[in-house]
Amino acid sequence: MREFLKLKYGLSNSEIQKLEGYGSENYLINSGSEKFILKVYPFDKQILDLAAAENDLLFRLQKEKYNQFPNPIRNINGEYLTVFYEGETRKTARLLTFIEGGFFAETGHSNLLFESFGKFLAKMDLQLSDFKNYVIEARKFEWDLQYFQHFIPEKTKFIENPAGRKLVEYFLMQHRENVVPYLHSFRKQIIHNDANDWNVLVQNGKVPGIIDFGDTCYTQLINELAIGITYAILEKDNPVEWAKAIISGYHQIFPPEEKEIDILYWLIAARLCTSVCNSALEKTKQPDNEYISISEKPAWNLLEKWVKINPVFARNEFRKASGFIIPEEKSIEEIKSERFQTVSPIFSVSYKNPVYMERAAFQYMFDKYGNSYLDAYNNIPHVGHSHPKVVEAGQKQMAKLNTNTRYLYDHINDYTAKLLQYFPKPLNKVFLVNSGSAATDLAIRLARNFTGKNKIAVVEHGYHGNTQTGIEISHYKFGGKGGKGKSENTICLPIPDAYRGEFKINDGNAGISFAHKAIQQMIKPTGEIAAFIAEPIVGCGGQVPMAKGYLKEIYTGIRNQGGVCISDEVQTGFGRLGDFFWGFEAQQVIPDIVILGKPMGNGHPMGAVVCTDEIAEAFNNGMEFFSSFGGNPVSCAIGKAVLEVLEEEKLQQNAKSVGDYYLHELTKLQQKHECIGDVRGSGLFIGFEFVKNRFTLEPDTELAQKVKNELRNRFILVSTDGPFDNVIKSKPPLCFTRENVDEVIGNLGKIL
Repeated sequence: MREFLKLKYGLSNSEIQKLEGYGSENYLINSGSEKFILKVYPFDKQILDLAAAENDLLFRLQKEKYNQFPNPIRNINGEYLTVFYEGETRKTARLLTFIEGGFFAETGHSNLLFESFGKFLAKMDLQLSDFKNYVIEARKFEWDLQYFQHFIPEKTKFIENPAGRKLVEYFLMQHRENVVPYLHSFRKQIIHNDANDWNVLVQNGKVPGIIDFGDTCYTQLINELAIGITYAILEKDNPVEWAKAIISGYHQIFPPEEKEIDILYWLIAARLCTSVCNSALEKTKQPDNEYISISEKPAWNLLEKWVKINPVFARNEFRKASGFIIPEEKSIEEIKSERFQTVSPIFSVSYKNPVYMERAAFQYMFDKYGNSYLDAYNNIPHVGHSHPKVVEAGQKQMAKLNTNTRYLYDHINDYTAKLLQYFPKPLNKVFLVNSGSAATDLAIRLARNFTGKNKIAVVEHGYHGNTQTGIEISHYKFGGKGGKGKSENTICLPIPDAYRGEFKINDGNAGISFAHKAIQQMIKPTGEIAAFIAEPIVGCGGQVPMAKGYLKEIYTGIRNQGGVCISDEVQTGFGRLGDFFWGFEAQQVIPDIVILGKPMGNGHPMGAVVCTDEIAEAFNNGMEFFSSFGGNPVSCAIGKAVLEVLEEEKLQQNAKSVGDYYLHELTKLQQKHECIGDVRGSGLFIGFEFVKNRFTLEPDTELAQKVKNELRNRFILVSTDGPFDNVIKSKPPLCFTRENVDEVIGNLGKIL
């Protein structure tokens, strides 16, 4: 190399230090009086053209002397590109001036520095605003954000961690919705395209220069700002606030347009996704290279932080930094008033101060005003709000075929076959409907048809749906406010509650005692009971687990009377309980009929009844059963995707580990605060009860409401239930983490 430098550039006795490089070999050359950067490329016509184009760009930038950029140096033949042989290998070299300064990554950060960085990028882009070069303009490669949808989707498969992969796929999905339709309308020009913290230089607390123009491209101008911000805010606790300083500086010199600022949040996410996907691919090529894992960690950390930020908040803050007006949203009172003009107030809303929602991602929800909420409550988005795999399954199928079930198609066969894999063998027939309520209604029809009887035994405080039949068998409804009392065909049994009930030693004896008492209650209508229905954990009763041994004993009693046993798994099913996929497994029983709903479609309306061959065959009596939408291709595609996500992301195992931690931390809190009378549940189906006195168990409804609403004010969503409305219930999406638990517990502790 020394001989090459002497021969081609007249540099003698130079010190040579090899530097990190991507796509080229890079060397620091110290001739004693001057420093240079030597870049060596494989000989290739396209690379040669790009290197020449990069030189032309640098010549344009040299016209302004207040900023510092590398300057191409001629060789002794007066050429800026040197073609040479290294052994038998033909290569191309460029020599550039060395720019003094510390790297942005190694410098102490301040608002003034970030503002200076924004100004520098704007000045550079302004200089290049009329620069044309057909080679750069024809370039199409993976680091150009306008091709995010072209290059990145195929690379997500290289991300080993399913949680990381779904994060990238989420932002890919959001980019398609929020960026792609508008790309054509944004300003385009040639930009640097890689203002990362190891390319940006700092002197005296300001940014005077930048190096490495190897990624320069012709793209949307706003991408320059997005990329610069992305690397600057790595490992920042408040990334949006830091980003504002860069935007403000840029705006002072070369103001972005409003529509450009409005998509900045999604472009920053796109750059992060590009970075982690390319790192994932590189790891497959260099599995022993620890540097790749270390360097990608800050990007993953920011990506995980970014998804928690409400895009409306980011947009509004970025608008503030640019001096643009923030769009005014309707007030809570306005939106409530509009709602009640067309929707009955009987459709209740949560909290004294309701939440005006805009969008959601996994275990986070975002309101219209820019606030982010931790969702510790909604069990319907079972695998997480807006899960990209579930959304994509629905979108693709909706674009292809959606019809009623009178036609043959693969989806219903594929889904029901996969669903039945989770059930014990006697349960092998599926009826698909649109909701848990519809499933309850059908289950009662099946039971009455099979047994020829009418009476239904139910559990106190149970809830099984909003149909007429569902209300008649739901003590929570017929025995509550506005209820008309028990019908003659309903037998209401005491809830087997080992905390508040008659039998309190939950070692198996309490459950047997509760069951024996219930069986005694059913002696009088012997032979008339069609079915017994219950949730394994009574949700509306206050997240009350059935006392141990109860279901095994009561199932035997019901069957002895010729009735069938129905397990309502609408809330407890699909792995939520952690140790078990279905709640009935916790009591070591197999029901005759199972009701499914809520989480089946992750928010898409789905329900099902699963029963034995014998019960299904008895229903086949000549009267057709038909559901217009139950089992349609779109629903089946979505349902299958939910099951696949549960498996791929090991969400049942997550419900177990995080749920155990949650219960442990709540129990520790219970030891500090006597107002917490009981902590109960399984997996991520948890309740904790507030009492005024632990001995009398006098419920503290007022405190429970205060806690629920105060948590909401702290942007954590939970709800209350139980006969006294004194039980906080938490049944979050199964992607809930220990960090999420810590947030709930920390705030709960402060409130108490």
